[in-house]
This record gives sequence, C-alpha cells and structure tokens, in this order.
Amino acid sequence: MTDALTWLSSGSSSVSDGEETVVVVGKESVGKSELVAGLTGTNPTTGNFRGTTVDVERYESDEFDFVDTPGILLGTDTETTRTAIRAVEMTETVLLVTRATSIDDDLEDLLPLVQGKTGAIVVTFWDKVANPAEARDQLNRLARSLGVPLVPVDARNVSRISSDDGDAAMDRVDNDQLISAIHNAREFPGRVHRQTGIYFEPPETIIDHPLTGPFVSIALLLLPAAAAVHFANAAAAELSPLVSTILTPAVEWTNGLPGPLAAVLGGDYGLLSMGPFLFVWAGPTILIFAAFMAVYKKSGLITRITASLHPYLRCVGLTGRDLVRVVMGFGCNVPAVTSTRGCSNCTRRTTVSAIGFGSACSYQFPATLAVFAAVEMPWLVIPYVGILTTTTLVYARLIAPEHARTAPLATESRAFLQWPTWQSVWRETRIVVHSFFLKALPVFTGIVLVASLLDYFGLLDMIGYALSPLMGIFNLPGETALVVVLGSIRKDGLLLLQSDGLSSTLSAMTPAQVLTAVYLAGVLLPCLVTAITVAKELSPKYAGRMMLRQAAAAAGFSLLIGWGGAIIF
Repeated sequence: MTDALTWLSSGSSSVSDGEETVVVVGKESVGKSELVAGLTGTNPTTGNFRGTTVDVERYESDEFDFVDTPGILLGTDTETTRTAIRAVEMTETVLLVTRATSIDDDLEDLLPLVQGKTGAIVVTFWDKVANPAEARDQLNRLARSLGVPLVPVDARNVSRISSDDGDAAMDRVDNDQLISAIHNAREFPGRVHRQTGIYFEPPETIIDHPLTGPFVSIALLLLPAAAAVHFANAAAAELSPLVSTILTPAVEWTNGLPGPLAAVLGGDYGLLSMGPFLFVWAGPTILIFAAFMAVYKKSGLITRITASLHPYLRCVGLTGRDLVRVVMGFGCNVPAVTSTRGCSNCTRRTTVSAIGFGSACSYQFPATLAVFAAVEMPWLVIPYVGILTTTTLVYARLIAPEHARTAPLATESRAFLQWPTWQSVWRETRIVVHSFFLKALPVFTGIVLVASLLDYFGLLDMIGYALSPLMGIFNLPGETALVVVLGSIRKDGLLLLQSDGLSSTLSAMTPAQVLTAVYLAGVLLPCLVTAITVAKELSPKYAGRMMLRQAAAAAGFSLLIGWGGAIIF
C-alpha cells in the first residue's frame, strides 16, 4: 500500500503553506462526504461556491479548505453536475474520489474533467474488494502509470483498509497519509493508461427484482412519512399541553399591548399561538423524516429505489430520482425544492410543481390527521393519501414536457447496501434541519406577521365571507371558505376546521365533504414558504405561473372529489 503513496515522495509539494482550497469531486454515492468529514474531523458549513448559486459543503482543517461538491452524473444537464465541474475549473488542487469496484470506468469518465489540474486520487469501498493484496498491486501499477498519488480507503473509516490475508489484522491509513497524498499532488493526465480489471457490482436484492421491487420501494418511501407522523404526533401529544401551559401567561400579557402588536404576538395567528405548532408538531416531523432519508441515502437504498421505480414514472414525466425528492417534501418542502438542483433540466420544473402540489409537508399532514380525528373519521387518511398520490401523478403528467417522458435514468451503477454510520446520518440530518431553520423559519415569521394583521383588521373574515358562495361549487358549506384561504397561506390553517367556531359545521359534514375541504385547502396553492423558495430557485415568474396552474388543477380535482365522493359515501 505504501508504494502507491510514497513513490512520489521526493520533490517539492504542489500545496503551499496555509489554507489551500481543495475541491473534492467524484460521482454520486462514492463516499466523498464521509471521507472528508473523517479526514478533517469537522462538521460541514454550507455556502455558495464562487461563481455559482448552488450550495456546497466545506470542511476546514488546519491546512486545507475542502470543498465537497455534488456528485457528478455524466451525460446529464443537472445544475449540481454543472456546479461540480465549475468548481474543478476554478480550482487548481483536486481530490478525485473513485470506487474500487469500478475504478477503471470512473477514471475513464472523470480524468478528462480534471486534466491539467493537480491532485491525488482516493479509491473508496476498498473494504468491498475480495482480494485486497492482488488489487493493491494493481493500484500500485496504476499509480505509477498515472503519475498521481493514489490511496485506497474505506471512506466510512479512513483509518482502516482490508488486510492482505483477510485475518483480523488491519493496515492503518491515517489522516497524515491522506494529507501527504495531497501535499505530493501531481498533474492529472487526460486519460487512463492502464486498466486494473477490478470491477464487480453488488448482489441483487428484492428491491432490484422487476416484480417485487416497485412494491418494496413504494413501501420504503412511505415508511418515513408514516413513522414521522406517528412519532411526531405522540411527542406533540405530550409536549403540546405543557408548552401551552407555559405560554399562557405570556399570551395573557399580550392582551395589554396595543392592538396590532397584541395580534402579532398573542392573536389567533400570532407568534405565541402558531410558534409552538412549528416546534412541537412540525419540528419532530422534520427531524424524524430527515433522519430516515439520511439512512436511506447513506445505506445505498435511495439509489436502489430510484432505479426500481424509474421505468414506471417515465410515463408521467418524472424519474425515480425525482420521486425521491417529492417524497422528501413530506418532511419540509424547502429542502425538497432546493434538492431539485440535482434533477435534469427537462424534469426539474415538473418535480418542483409536484412537490408544491402533492408533498403534504410537516404542517399539512399532522393538521390533516387532526381534522380527521376531530370528526372521528381517522380512516379518511387512507383515501386521502390515495387521492393525493393519484392526482399528483396526473398533474405531473399534464404539465410535463413531451421529451421528459423519454428521459434516461440519471444514475450510476447499482449501489452497495451497507449499514450507515451514525456520524454520516447526523451530518445529512443536520443539513436538512439547518435548511429548514435558515430558509423556512424566517418566511414563517413573515407569514405569521401578515396573517395576524389581516385577522386584526378583519380582512380574513371579509375574504372568507366573499368566497363562501363559491364553496357550493365544491359541495361544501360556505363556512369552509376561510379554511381554504388560510390553508392556502399556511398549511396548518387546516386546523381552523376543528376550531370552536366551526366545530358544529364540521360535525354536520359528510365524509366526502371533509375529504374535499381538507384536499382543497391543502392543495389549492403551495404554501407561501414553498412559493418563495421556488421563486428564488427558479424565478418569480415561474412561481406565479406554477401557482395559477396548481389552483386550476386543484379546483378541477376538488370538483371530482366533492361530487363524486357524495355518490360513493
């Protein structure tokens, strides 16, 4: 092993003293983040790379500023791939990460991108190699042929690689050796001059079978949402009364403040009234959902699920990768919309629209369940989820461009399934939670401010009264108009259905009417947090067009649910 690392030890270092920027680049799911996190022993900070609008993760050590770029998907036009390539173009030192199981293919694809740059190569998944002694000899010869330092590692544990003889003894690869490879960086050639012949794919599982795979994949995608809602509701049931008791004196104190200020702080839609819902209900949902998705990603399940579902989604203009992002929206729409930077240009806008339409976020889903429980019809969640899923797919099919339905699957070879480390799961979860509080929370505060003032000046009641005649079109009582208005602004506005003022109206509604009211209020428009995020990610013009198109589709579907449900129920 040391030959491949030290044969270039003589000569001057290409890395100067001080903090040097090193761009870490590779294909998807090669273990870049885990490698650099273990190498530096730090958590990432998120920010834009110079010349781009896409966030990258940075890991800092005493000597280097490692820029962990998004995984490269060759042959695609994703914004994340363009960002990774742009980062390579603007930096001199590159840490190229390849997989031991397909090193020849990875080098053939990636060397042209880093040609002329200086750096080193890290070969991950070394623990999966069946014959490490023979493979190591191949890597030593490859390193000499390329003229670039090359280090094989297990990215989940950068201090360990497989032993030559397969016994319990382990060769050690510590941080100093990896750093030494960067210090001894050499110029990358434009192509590989020697093939190692090391190539093998992971074994197939039930997820990969054409008959069972789609059903297992769908169940796995629904599991995080079900678990998040279940545990979040259980936690909220314990915490909500306690928080309300603690905040009651503060809410009563706001009654002595000037009218508008009292409304903003302690009114029905004020910070002290709606804030606890954010932390007590939405917070646990986001945390649990993010942890589940992190486990899926770091274990390799996401890649398997993507490939399994892709053939069945092409007809609606989405890919398997896109569906994963729509499901992410059940935790929080904001990071889900942001993650569409990894979608192809031909499917990104359809994916964003599907998130805004059908991803019942951590506000909407608990509020929906609370309404169903209030009318003692918890079973309505089953037709609700079925209708929401079906109409979202139909909506995507209607708005998807024709060429999107023939898009190839933008993914790499089948991923290994392995137990993720808790550190890697925490890093992924932390990024999602950080995105929620950094991007969604400020908008939430602004919406609370606007809604409180509209309520204080009576404008919400006026809007609800003006729209109440329209509710008859959907076979709904006029009193539900205000719920639809508030649900369009904030998804937890659905809870108004179970308020004291509408409790009698709700109890008199049929199952079809309850289902229609909840669906219309939740789907008529994306919440303002989502709309603002879409405007930032794509454009204000597209966000406006998306909202108008969604309103028309939601109205049409609600008509079918309202009058069709009256026949069924």
